[in-house]
Amino acid sequence: MRAMIDMLVAGGGYVGLSLAVAVKMAAPHLEIAVVDGAPQSAWERDERASAIVAAARNLLDVLGVWPEIADKAEPIRRMIITDSRTADPVRPVFLTFEDASSDQEGSPFAHMVENRDMTRSLLGKAAALGVSVRWSTTAEGFATGQHSVAVQLSDGTSVETRLLVACDGVRSRLRDAAGIKTVRFDYGQSGIVTTVEHERPHEGTAEEHFLPAGPFATLPLRGNRSSLVWTERTEDARKLVESDELVFEEELERRFSHKLGALTLAGGRKAFPLGLTLARGFVAPRFALAGDAAHGIHPISGQGLNLGFKDVAALAETVVEADRLGLDIGALSVLERYETWRRFDTFRMGVTTDVLNRLFSNDITPVRMLRDLGLGIVDRLPGLKSYFIGQAKGISGSDLPRMLVGQPI
Repeated sequence: MRAMIDMLVAGGGYVGLSLAVAVKMAAPHLEIAVVDGAPQSAWERDERASAIVAAARNLLDVLGVWPEIADKAEPIRRMIITDSRTADPVRPVFLTFEDASSDQEGSPFAHMVENRDMTRSLLGKAAALGVSVRWSTTAEGFATGQHSVAVQLSDGTSVETRLLVACDGVRSRLRDAAGIKTVRFDYGQSGIVTTVEHERPHEGTAEEHFLPAGPFATLPLRGNRSSLVWTERTEDARKLVESDELVFEEELERRFSHKLGALTLAGGRKAFPLGLTLARGFVAPRFALAGDAAHGIHPISGQGLNLGFKDVAALAETVVEADRLGLDIGALSVLERYETWRRFDTFRMGVTTDVLNRLFSNDITPVRMLRDLGLGIVDRLPGLKSYFIGQAKGISGSDLPRMLVGQPI
Protein backbone atom coordinates (compact mmCIF):
# COMPACT_ATOMS: atom_id res chain seq x y z
CA MET A 1 0.00 0.00 0.00
CA ARG A 2 1.45 3.42 -0.91
CA ALA A 3 2.00 6.06 1.77
CA MET A 4 -0.68 8.26 0.16
CA ILE A 5 -3.77 6.90 -1.58
CA ASP A 6 -7.07 8.34 -2.80
CA MET A 7 -9.59 6.15 -0.93
CA LEU A 8 -9.30 3.65 1.90
CA VAL A 9 -12.26 1.35 2.57
CA ALA A 10 -12.39 -0.15 6.06
CA GLY A 11 -14.32 -3.40 5.73
CA GLY A 12 -13.91 -6.10 3.08
CA GLY A 13 -17.47 -7.39 2.96
CA TYR A 14 -19.81 -7.12 -0.02
CA VAL A 15 -20.42 -3.39 0.47
CA GLY A 16 -16.76 -2.46 0.93
CA LEU A 17 -15.57 -4.58 -1.97
CA SER A 18 -18.37 -3.39 -4.26
CA LEU A 19 -17.58 0.24 -3.50
CA ALA A 20 -13.86 -0.22 -4.19
CA VAL A 21 -14.58 -2.03 -7.46
CA ALA A 22 -17.20 0.52 -8.59
CA VAL A 23 -14.93 3.53 -8.06
CA LYS A 24 -11.87 1.84 -9.54
CA MET A 25 -13.78 0.75 -12.65
CA ALA A 26 -15.02 4.27 -13.35
CA ALA A 27 -11.82 6.07 -12.30
CA PRO A 28 -8.87 3.69 -12.89
CA HIS A 29 -6.30 6.36 -12.01
CA LEU A 30 -7.47 6.53 -8.39
CA GLU A 31 -5.48 4.50 -5.88
CA ILE A 32 -7.88 2.47 -3.74
CA ALA A 33 -7.25 0.02 -0.90
CA VAL A 34 -9.39 -2.15 1.36
CA VAL A 35 -8.55 -3.40 4.85
CA ASP A 36 -10.46 -5.99 6.86
CA GLY A 37 -9.88 -7.42 10.30
CA ALA A 38 -10.91 -10.96 9.40
CA PRO A 39 -8.39 -13.53 8.15
CA GLN A 40 -8.34 -14.08 4.41
CA SER A 41 -10.07 -17.46 4.70
CA ALA A 42 -13.01 -16.15 6.75
CA TRP A 43 -15.27 -15.44 3.78
CA GLU A 44 -14.85 -19.03 2.54
CA ARG A 45 -16.49 -20.27 5.77
CA ASP A 46 -19.50 -17.97 5.46
CA GLU A 47 -22.50 -20.29 5.08
CA ARG A 48 -25.11 -17.52 4.84
CA ALA A 49 -27.06 -16.49 1.75
CA SER A 50 -28.58 -13.16 0.75
CA ALA A 51 -31.54 -12.00 -1.29
CA ILE A 52 -30.32 -9.83 -4.18
CA VAL A 53 -33.13 -7.66 -5.55
CA ALA A 54 -33.30 -6.29 -9.08
CA ALA A 55 -31.54 -2.99 -8.30
CA ALA A 56 -28.62 -4.76 -6.61
CA ARG A 57 -28.45 -7.24 -9.48
CA ASN A 58 -28.16 -4.29 -11.90
CA LEU A 59 -25.25 -2.91 -9.88
CA LEU A 60 -23.45 -6.25 -9.82
CA ASP A 61 -24.03 -6.57 -13.56
CA VAL A 62 -22.44 -3.15 -14.18
CA LEU A 63 -19.47 -4.26 -12.05
CA GLY A 64 -19.10 -7.30 -14.30
CA VAL A 65 -19.53 -9.89 -11.56
CA TRP A 66 -23.19 -10.88 -11.99
CA PRO A 67 -22.63 -13.26 -14.95
CA GLU A 68 -20.35 -15.36 -12.73
CA ILE A 69 -22.72 -15.20 -9.75
CA ALA A 70 -25.85 -15.90 -11.81
CA ASP A 71 -24.83 -19.48 -12.53
CA LYS A 72 -25.01 -20.21 -8.80
CA ALA A 73 -28.02 -18.01 -7.92
CA GLU A 74 -31.57 -19.26 -7.38
CA PRO A 75 -34.39 -17.02 -8.65
CA ILE A 76 -37.33 -16.35 -6.35
CA ARG A 77 -40.37 -17.17 -8.50
CA ARG A 78 -43.07 -16.97 -5.86
CA MET A 79 -43.50 -15.38 -2.47
CA ILE A 80 -46.14 -16.24 0.12
CA ILE A 81 -46.95 -14.67 3.49
CA THR A 82 -48.58 -16.69 6.28
CA ASP A 83 -49.57 -15.77 9.84
CA SER A 84 -50.35 -18.19 12.67
CA ARG A 85 -49.13 -19.57 15.97
CA THR A 86 -46.52 -22.32 16.06
CA ALA A 87 -48.97 -24.96 17.29
CA ASP A 88 -51.83 -24.05 14.93
CA PRO A 89 -52.83 -27.09 12.80
CA VAL A 90 -53.63 -24.85 9.81
CA ARG A 91 -51.30 -22.20 8.43
CA PRO A 92 -53.45 -19.85 6.35
CA VAL A 93 -51.86 -17.95 3.45
CA PHE A 94 -52.89 -14.31 3.51
CA LEU A 95 -50.76 -12.84 0.74
CA THR A 96 -49.21 -14.36 -2.38
CA PHE A 97 -47.00 -12.69 -4.95
CA GLU A 98 -47.56 -15.13 -7.79
CA ASP A 99 -46.22 -12.61 -10.29
CA ALA A 100 -43.19 -11.75 -8.16
CA SER A 101 -41.02 -14.04 -10.26
CA SER A 102 -40.61 -11.66 -13.16
CA ASP A 103 -40.56 -7.99 -13.94
CA GLN A 104 -41.31 -6.35 -17.28
CA GLU A 105 -38.07 -7.67 -18.74
CA GLY A 106 -38.92 -11.22 -17.72
CA SER A 107 -36.20 -11.55 -15.08
CA PRO A 108 -36.87 -12.47 -11.44
CA PHE A 109 -37.37 -9.59 -9.03
CA ALA A 110 -34.84 -11.22 -6.66
CA HIS A 111 -32.27 -14.03 -6.48
CA MET A 112 -30.86 -15.93 -3.54
CA VAL A 113 -27.06 -15.88 -3.64
CA GLU A 114 -24.69 -17.66 -1.28
CA ASN A 115 -22.41 -15.09 0.33
CA ARG A 116 -19.13 -16.82 -0.42
CA ASP A 117 -19.98 -16.94 -4.15
CA MET A 118 -20.58 -13.20 -4.16
CA THR A 119 -17.42 -12.44 -2.19
CA ARG A 120 -15.31 -14.69 -4.43
CA SER A 121 -16.47 -12.85 -7.54
CA LEU A 122 -15.94 -9.40 -6.01
CA LEU A 123 -12.45 -10.31 -4.81
CA GLY A 124 -11.56 -11.58 -8.27
CA LYS A 125 -12.73 -8.34 -9.84
CA ALA A 126 -10.89 -6.24 -7.26
CA ALA A 127 -7.65 -8.13 -7.96
CA ALA A 128 -8.08 -7.72 -11.71
CA LEU A 129 -8.52 -3.96 -11.31
CA GLY A 130 -5.54 -3.55 -9.01
CA VAL A 131 -7.42 -2.80 -5.79
CA SER A 132 -5.23 -3.64 -2.78
CA VAL A 133 -6.97 -5.84 -0.17
CA ARG A 134 -5.25 -6.44 3.19
CA TRP A 135 -6.70 -9.04 5.55
CA SER A 136 -6.23 -9.35 9.33
CA THR A 137 -5.82 -5.58 9.42
CA THR A 138 -8.24 -3.08 10.93
CA ALA A 139 -8.38 0.70 10.94
CA GLU A 140 -7.90 1.53 14.62
CA GLY A 141 -8.31 5.29 14.46
CA PHE A 142 -7.70 8.33 12.33
CA ALA A 143 -6.77 12.00 12.42
CA THR A 144 -8.27 14.33 9.84
CA GLY A 145 -6.16 17.07 8.29
CA GLN A 146 -6.90 19.73 5.73
CA HIS A 147 -5.93 17.67 2.69
CA SER A 148 -5.90 14.07 3.94
CA VAL A 149 -6.73 11.76 6.82
CA ALA A 150 -4.07 9.71 8.61
CA VAL A 151 -5.39 6.24 9.43
CA GLN A 152 -3.70 4.09 12.07
CA LEU A 153 -3.80 0.38 11.24
CA SER A 154 -3.73 -2.56 13.64
CA ASP A 155 -0.39 -3.79 12.30
CA GLY A 156 1.31 -0.64 13.59
CA THR A 157 1.52 1.11 10.23
CA SER A 158 -0.45 4.12 9.02
CA VAL A 159 -1.71 5.36 5.70
CA GLU A 160 -2.63 8.77 4.33
CA THR A 161 -5.81 8.90 2.26
CA ARG A 162 -7.98 11.60 0.77
CA LEU A 163 -11.14 9.73 1.76
CA LEU A 164 -11.84 7.12 4.44
CA VAL A 165 -15.00 5.04 4.06
CA ALA A 166 -16.23 2.99 7.03
CA CYS A 167 -17.92 -0.27 6.03
CA ASP A 168 -17.01 -1.92 9.32
CA GLY A 169 -20.43 -3.09 10.43
CA VAL A 170 -23.28 -2.06 12.67
CA ARG A 171 -20.96 -1.65 15.67
CA SER A 172 -18.59 0.54 13.68
CA ARG A 173 -15.65 1.79 15.74
CA LEU A 174 -14.76 4.31 13.06
CA ARG A 175 -18.27 5.80 13.16
CA ASP A 176 -17.84 6.36 16.89
CA ALA A 177 -14.34 7.79 16.37
CA ALA A 178 -15.79 10.27 13.86
CA GLY A 179 -18.27 11.45 16.51
CA ILE A 180 -21.33 10.41 14.50
CA LYS A 181 -24.22 9.62 16.83
CA THR A 182 -26.80 6.90 16.23
CA VAL A 183 -30.38 6.04 17.06
CA ARG A 184 -30.38 2.53 18.52
CA PHE A 185 -33.00 0.10 19.69
CA ASP A 186 -32.54 -3.53 20.74
CA TYR A 187 -35.50 -5.73 19.79
CA GLY A 188 -34.64 -8.47 22.26
CA GLN A 189 -34.66 -10.84 19.29
CA SER A 190 -31.98 -12.83 17.51
CA GLY A 191 -31.99 -14.22 14.00
CA ILE A 192 -30.97 -17.86 13.65
CA VAL A 193 -29.37 -18.51 10.28
CA THR A 194 -28.88 -21.97 8.81
CA THR A 195 -29.34 -24.03 5.64
CA VAL A 196 -31.50 -27.14 5.25
CA GLU A 197 -31.93 -29.82 2.63
CA HIS A 198 -35.41 -31.22 1.88
CA GLU A 199 -36.84 -34.13 -0.08
CA ARG A 200 -39.02 -32.20 -2.52
CA PRO A 201 -38.12 -29.19 -4.68
CA HIS A 202 -39.08 -25.72 -3.44
CA GLU A 203 -39.87 -24.55 -7.01
CA GLY A 204 -38.37 -21.15 -6.28
CA THR A 205 -40.87 -20.32 -3.54
CA ALA A 206 -39.93 -18.02 -0.68
CA GLU A 207 -42.13 -18.03 2.40
CA GLU A 208 -42.32 -15.67 5.36
CA HIS A 209 -44.30 -17.16 8.20
CA PHE A 210 -45.17 -14.66 10.92
CA LEU A 211 -45.04 -16.19 14.39
CA PRO A 212 -45.52 -14.52 17.79
CA ALA A 213 -41.75 -14.40 18.44
CA GLY A 214 -40.92 -13.04 14.99
CA PRO A 215 -40.82 -14.05 11.30
CA PHE A 216 -39.62 -17.45 10.12
CA ALA A 217 -38.39 -17.05 6.54
CA THR A 218 -37.49 -19.87 4.13
CA LEU A 219 -35.59 -18.77 1.03
CA PRO A 220 -34.82 -21.01 -1.97
CA LEU A 221 -31.27 -22.02 -2.86
CA ARG A 222 -29.93 -24.12 -5.73
CA GLY A 223 -30.99 -27.76 -5.52
CA ASN A 224 -33.35 -29.02 -2.83
CA ARG A 225 -31.99 -26.57 -0.28
CA SER A 226 -33.35 -23.53 1.53
CA SER A 227 -31.75 -20.79 3.58
CA LEU A 228 -33.52 -19.99 6.86
CA VAL A 229 -33.74 -16.74 8.78
CA TRP A 230 -35.52 -17.72 11.98
CA THR A 231 -36.36 -14.97 14.47
CA GLU A 232 -36.76 -15.82 18.15
CA ARG A 233 -36.46 -14.03 21.44
CA THR A 234 -32.75 -13.75 22.20
CA GLU A 235 -32.71 -16.18 25.12
CA ASP A 236 -34.75 -18.77 23.20
CA ALA A 237 -32.48 -18.37 20.16
CA ARG A 238 -29.41 -18.95 22.31
CA LYS A 239 -30.90 -22.13 23.75
CA LEU A 240 -31.84 -23.41 20.29
CA VAL A 241 -28.39 -22.79 18.84
CA GLU A 242 -26.72 -24.46 21.81
CA SER A 243 -29.14 -27.42 21.89
CA ASP A 244 -28.31 -30.80 20.39
CA GLU A 245 -29.17 -31.41 16.76
CA LEU A 246 -32.24 -33.53 17.51
CA VAL A 247 -33.90 -30.83 19.62
CA PHE A 248 -33.05 -28.17 17.06
CA GLU A 249 -34.47 -30.22 14.17
CA GLU A 250 -37.68 -30.94 16.10
CA GLU A 251 -38.27 -27.22 16.69
CA LEU A 252 -37.33 -26.53 13.08
CA GLU A 253 -39.88 -29.03 11.74
CA ARG A 254 -42.63 -27.48 13.88
CA ARG A 255 -42.10 -24.21 12.00
CA PHE A 256 -41.02 -25.45 8.57
CA SER A 257 -43.72 -28.17 8.48
CA HIS A 258 -43.47 -31.24 6.19
CA LYS A 259 -44.55 -29.53 2.97
CA LEU A 260 -41.17 -30.33 1.37
CA GLY A 261 -40.68 -33.72 2.99
CA ALA A 262 -37.97 -34.73 5.43
CA LEU A 263 -35.49 -32.04 6.51
CA THR A 264 -31.75 -32.33 7.10
CA LEU A 265 -29.43 -29.63 8.40
CA ALA A 266 -26.95 -28.77 5.65
CA GLY A 267 -24.83 -26.24 7.52
CA GLY A 268 -23.98 -24.73 10.86
CA ARG A 269 -26.35 -22.60 12.93
CA LYS A 270 -25.62 -19.17 14.26
CA ALA A 271 -27.69 -16.51 16.01
CA PHE A 272 -27.26 -12.78 15.41
CA PRO A 273 -28.78 -10.11 17.70
CA LEU A 274 -31.39 -7.94 15.99
CA GLY A 275 -32.00 -4.26 16.49
CA LEU A 276 -32.40 -0.94 14.75
CA THR A 277 -29.35 1.31 14.31
CA LEU A 278 -29.54 4.47 12.24
CA ALA A 279 -26.64 6.92 11.97
CA ARG A 280 -27.67 10.53 12.51
CA GLY A 281 -25.21 11.57 9.83
CA PHE A 282 -23.49 9.72 6.98
CA VAL A 283 -20.45 11.93 6.47
CA ALA A 284 -17.80 14.06 8.11
CA PRO A 285 -14.77 15.80 6.55
CA ARG A 286 -12.91 13.13 4.51
CA PHE A 287 -15.09 10.42 6.03
CA ALA A 288 -18.21 8.51 4.93
CA LEU A 289 -20.31 5.63 6.24
CA ALA A 290 -21.78 2.89 4.07
CA GLY A 291 -23.63 -0.37 4.64
CA ASP A 292 -24.35 -1.58 8.16
CA ALA A 293 -22.09 1.12 9.61
CA ALA A 294 -24.73 3.62 8.47
CA HIS A 295 -27.83 1.51 9.10
CA GLY A 296 -28.69 -1.80 10.73
CA ILE A 297 -32.30 -2.89 10.26
CA HIS A 298 -34.45 -5.92 11.01
CA PRO A 299 -34.31 -8.66 8.32
CA ILE A 300 -38.13 -8.83 8.17
CA SER A 301 -38.11 -7.18 4.72
CA GLY A 302 -34.89 -8.75 3.42
CA GLN A 303 -33.56 -5.30 2.47
CA GLY A 304 -30.50 -4.86 4.70
CA LEU A 305 -27.85 -5.86 2.17
CA ASN A 306 -29.71 -4.11 -0.65
CA LEU A 307 -29.67 -0.84 1.31
CA GLY A 308 -25.90 -1.26 1.43
CA PHE A 309 -25.72 -1.70 -2.33
CA LYS A 310 -27.74 1.51 -2.72
CA ASP A 311 -25.09 3.24 -0.61
CA VAL A 312 -22.41 1.85 -2.91
CA ALA A 313 -24.15 3.15 -6.04
CA ALA A 314 -24.72 6.63 -4.58
CA LEU A 315 -21.28 7.07 -2.98
CA ALA A 316 -19.39 5.71 -5.99
CA GLU A 317 -21.25 8.05 -8.34
CA THR A 318 -20.64 10.99 -5.98
CA VAL A 319 -16.90 10.29 -5.75
CA VAL A 320 -16.38 9.60 -9.45
CA GLU A 321 -18.30 12.64 -10.66
CA ALA A 322 -16.43 14.88 -8.22
CA ASP A 323 -13.12 13.50 -9.49
CA ARG A 324 -14.13 14.14 -13.11
CA LEU A 325 -14.91 17.74 -12.24
CA GLY A 326 -11.54 18.15 -10.57
CA LEU A 327 -13.04 18.45 -7.10
CA ASP A 328 -11.59 17.08 -3.88
CA ILE A 329 -13.31 13.71 -3.36
CA GLY A 330 -12.92 13.99 0.42
CA ALA A 331 -14.32 17.50 0.77
CA LEU A 332 -17.38 17.74 3.01
CA SER A 333 -19.24 19.74 0.34
CA VAL A 334 -18.82 16.77 -2.05
CA LEU A 335 -19.75 14.10 0.48
CA GLU A 336 -22.89 15.94 1.60
CA ARG A 337 -24.47 15.09 -1.76
CA TYR A 338 -24.15 11.41 -0.87
CA GLU A 339 -25.65 11.99 2.56
CA THR A 340 -28.63 13.86 1.11
CA TRP A 341 -29.11 11.12 -1.47
CA ARG A 342 -29.22 8.27 1.01
CA ARG A 343 -30.36 9.47 4.43
CA PHE A 344 -34.11 9.78 3.80
CA ASP A 345 -34.39 6.40 2.06
CA THR A 346 -32.49 4.77 4.91
CA PHE A 347 -34.66 6.43 7.55
CA ARG A 348 -37.82 5.40 5.71
CA MET A 349 -36.72 1.76 5.45
CA GLY A 350 -35.64 1.71 9.09
CA VAL A 351 -39.02 3.00 10.25
CA THR A 352 -40.85 0.59 7.94
CA THR A 353 -39.03 -2.48 9.23
CA ASP A 354 -39.44 -1.30 12.82
CA VAL A 355 -43.22 -0.92 12.40
CA LEU A 356 -43.54 -4.27 10.60
CA ASN A 357 -41.59 -6.08 13.30
CA ARG A 358 -43.66 -4.56 16.10
CA LEU A 359 -46.89 -5.28 14.21
CA PHE A 360 -46.16 -8.90 13.37
CA SER A 361 -43.96 -10.10 16.26
CA ASN A 362 -46.73 -10.40 18.83
CA ASP A 363 -49.73 -12.52 19.71
CA ILE A 364 -52.27 -9.80 20.55
CA THR A 365 -55.57 -11.01 19.08
CA PRO A 366 -57.00 -7.62 17.90
CA VAL A 367 -53.64 -6.73 16.29
CA ARG A 368 -53.48 -10.15 14.64
CA MET A 369 -56.98 -9.71 13.20
CA LEU A 370 -56.19 -6.25 11.83
CA ARG A 371 -52.90 -7.26 10.22
CA ASP A 372 -54.42 -10.36 8.63
CA LEU A 373 -57.24 -8.22 7.28
CA GLY A 374 -54.68 -5.83 5.82
CA LEU A 375 -52.73 -8.65 4.17
CA GLY A 376 -55.94 -10.02 2.69
CA ILE A 377 -56.86 -6.62 1.25
CA VAL A 378 -53.43 -6.23 -0.37
CA ASP A 379 -53.76 -9.73 -1.85
CA ARG A 380 -56.96 -8.69 -3.62
CA LEU A 381 -55.61 -5.45 -5.12
CA PRO A 382 -53.25 -6.15 -8.06
CA GLY A 383 -52.22 -2.52 -8.38
CA LEU A 384 -51.14 -2.34 -4.75
CA LYS A 385 -49.29 -5.65 -5.05
CA SER A 386 -47.42 -4.32 -8.08
CA TYR A 387 -46.47 -1.22 -6.11
CA PHE A 388 -45.02 -3.31 -3.28
CA ILE A 389 -43.11 -5.47 -5.77
CA GLY A 390 -41.63 -2.34 -7.34
CA GLN A 391 -40.54 -1.10 -3.92
CA ALA A 392 -39.02 -4.48 -3.09
CA LYS A 393 -37.05 -4.53 -6.37
CA GLY A 394 -35.44 -1.22 -5.39
CA ILE A 395 -35.79 0.39 -8.81
CA SER A 396 -38.71 2.73 -8.10
CA GLY A 397 -38.10 6.46 -7.72
CA SER A 398 -36.96 9.30 -9.95
CA ASP A 399 -33.47 10.01 -8.60
CA LEU A 400 -31.76 6.64 -8.54
CA PRO A 401 -27.99 6.27 -8.93
CA ARG A 402 -27.10 5.07 -12.41
CA MET A 403 -25.80 1.64 -11.47
CA LEU A 404 -29.10 0.68 -9.81
CA VAL A 405 -30.80 0.92 -13.21
CA GLY A 406 -27.98 -0.87 -15.01
CA GLN A 407 -26.05 2.16 -16.32
CA PRO A 408 -22.33 2.72 -15.78
CA ILE A 409 -21.18 5.83 -13.97
